[in-house]
Amino acid sequence: MIILGLILLIAGFLLKMSILWTIGIILLVVGLILAVLGRTGRAVGGRRHYF
Repeated sequence: MIILGLILLIAGFLLKMSILWTIGIILLVVGLILAVLGRTGRAVGGRRHYF
């Protein structure tokens, strides 16, 4: 999810499409939150890992 967010951020910046930029930011933030929660040992949605 983090990689997809980065790809959409770059594509949105290069193509000057604000919707890609916005979706990229959202995916990046959600991916980082899930990764941090997974590394601390907290199970989110019944899963310990998101990879």
